[in-house]
Amino acid sequence: MSVYRDKRDFTRTSEPEGAPVLAAETDGAAWRFVVQRHRARRLHYDFRLEIDGVLASWAVPKGPTLDPSVRRAAFHVEDHPLEYFDFEGVIPSGEYGGGDVIVWDEGTWQLDAAGGPQSPGAALRAGELHLDMQGHKLLGRFVLVRTRTDAAGKEQWLLLHKRDEYAVEGWDPEDHPRSVLSGRTNEEVKAEPHRLWHSDLPASQASVLLTPPPVPEAGADEIDALDHIGREGTWRIFGRELKVTNLDKVLFDARPGEAPVSKRDLLRYSAQIAPVVLPYLAHRPLNMHRFPNGAGSDGFWHKELPAHAPEWLPRWHNPDASSGEAHTYLVVDEPAALVWAANFGALEWHAWTSRVEEPEQPTYALVDIDPGDRTTWAELLVLARLHRTALEHLGVQGQPKVTGRRGVQVWIPIAPGPSFARTRAWAEQLSRTIGAVVPELVSWKWQVGERSGLARLDYTQNARNKTLVAPYSPRPAPGAPVSAPIEWDELDDPGLRPDGFTIRTIVDRLAKKRDIFRPVLQTGQHLPSLR
Repeated sequence: MSVYRDKRDFTRTSEPEGAPVLAAETDGAAWRFVVQRHRARRLHYDFRLEIDGVLASWAVPKGPTLDPSVRRAAFHVEDHPLEYFDFEGVIPSGEYGGGDVIVWDEGTWQLDAAGGPQSPGAALRAGELHLDMQGHKLLGRFVLVRTRTDAAGKEQWLLLHKRDEYAVEGWDPEDHPRSVLSGRTNEEVKAEPHRLWHSDLPASQASVLLTPPPVPEAGADEIDALDHIGREGTWRIFGRELKVTNLDKVLFDARPGEAPVSKRDLLRYSAQIAPVVLPYLAHRPLNMHRFPNGAGSDGFWHKELPAHAPEWLPRWHNPDASSGEAHTYLVVDEPAALVWAANFGALEWHAWTSRVEEPEQPTYALVDIDPGDRTTWAELLVLARLHRTALEHLGVQGQPKVTGRRGVQVWIPIAPGPSFARTRAWAEQLSRTIGAVVPELVSWKWQVGERSGLARLDYTQNARNKTLVAPYSPRPAPGAPVSAPIEWDELDDPGLRPDGFTIRTIVDRLAKKRDIFRPVLQTGQHLPSLR
């Protein structure tokens, strides 16, 4: 285990740090095994057997096989912790073993009596293991035998399958590429890893879901009940009773050929979208942009949770608030809280880019492509595509969304570590590099009136208590447009418009395309140097 730890920086890798478990904690009869398909510098299979409280491990370049005529080279590597047993995800580039990992097979194993009455540890030290394996893919009797040890002490072994009822001539592991845990391939795991390990936490707490469990949706009866309430009344939604008022009040003027959008429409949308938007708001202070008299009137920012707010509402007390700052914020940790905010007149939802647990620790790097008065939509798309190209070149995962007004934003998920100042400096360097390609389109002046109508690549939102509008939040304009996540390829769609999705159309889009913004919830990415 010391060799395993020495090769890894647990501040960067999501692998478990682990600790040996006493051999007495195993059951002594059948032990676990796991085989992980691991695309690091080279593709190989990690063959791991539970022995004496750790996972004894071998790298098998061509993978194990059920073909008894084939012998596979296996290279004995450092023991791994038992917590590694079901690790499936991505080890960061630049770290030891960097690459994507799936659980290709798992199950139990026992010592084959033909190998003699040895314990697993004794058999390992003797250099010969006879295994009866009961996995999803690997079944039957295997032999693992040490063939040589080089001058550096590195051991080479052979892995082979015996001729028994489970033997299959020509059996190739590459014909069976999917994980036995998730059913996904390495490519799919790399594109959307589901888990992250925090090595500074106890093993029982270390595994954190990157893709949060789904939030229960409101039932059709709950949604329909809103339409049976008069001008005001009590609506039971997500298990909470809300006093709703002014339901027929127009909050958003109509677009041509459409009906105006009422407060009842907004509350219905809030209930429909809450399970989708909740992961982007949970554990984050919410800045509410309120328009009690509708989107056609002047709005104002409301950060302090009012004293009359229901006691059940989740909230955060800011311990560092000065006399002029809000002290208590709404935190949308449950879907009914978002419906309450909409009923309170919050037409726009802006969550902090840090969490209440670590308010000085950003989880995103943000770029706001903000058009000027003279900027055309075609020119804005040029700027957005340049960001796409730059991030592809850097190997950085970022997700775009149209703002619902005139612009495009890019959210870049990051691993814990960089400060707001460092994140802002990185985003500024990225923006200035891109802006230098098309200087005729970009101004770096702060004041709108000094920009000569040009666009601004705004990196300044990378700061504490600075926000960009949340995905799926409405915007105060006719038709109730929303800030809608898009795929990078949609930047090439001639029909794309920054305000083209509304609270009346985005739900159907979600049903067809799912929530394509989910990758921003993956917090294992490190920003590369731009020098």
